Amino acid sequence: MQDSDYFIKGILDSDEKVITKIYTLFFNKVLKFVIQNNGQKEDAEDVFQKALLQISARIKTKRLETIHSTFEAYLFTACKNLWRRELNKNKRSRVTNDGVIELESDESDMASALLEQERWELFREKLEKLSGNCKKVLMLFLKKTPYSKIVEQMSYTSETVARQRVFKCKAKLIETIKADKRFRNLK
Repeated sequence: MQDSDYFIKGILDSDEKVITKIYTLFFNKVLKFVIQNNGQKEDAEDVFQKALLQISARIKTKRLETIHSTFEAYLFTACKNLWRRELNKNKRSRVTNDGVIELESDESDMASALLEQERWELFREKLEKLSGNCKKVLMLFLKKTPYSKIVEQMSYTSETVARQRVFKCKAKLIETIKADKRFRNLK
């Protein structure tokens, strides 16, 4: 499989061969996610296209040169965020006698999605820089693992110790995120 740089360059150059390869390699995973989360194939196609446009805009405006995970993970995260945003937007729609009125424009929605993606990237980057123990305990916590299971998996003596460790690791993560100069722009 090609590395992220191959896909980034292909998107930047609007290389049809690379974009077709992106669809071939990664679309089915997004399709499965969208269908499992109350969507249709057309929704998955829209989300996938929006994610590619979002990544393209990001590459051109921010000169996205490095992805700290695989391209597939980056693209899938963008698609998941867009689909969740779409589901939430549908909840915030207002129905009138004329039909449905969306409360956000596409431009506003795209800007919000880009901002959300940048926040996610900052979070992932700072999470990766934590100690192995902190990273593992936070990943368990974020997956909503019960404290009793965290105690078992991390060999802690009690749930109180596990709660304290989660608290300290969250505090460290928040501190490192807030210390990054990008944080103020992403609030």
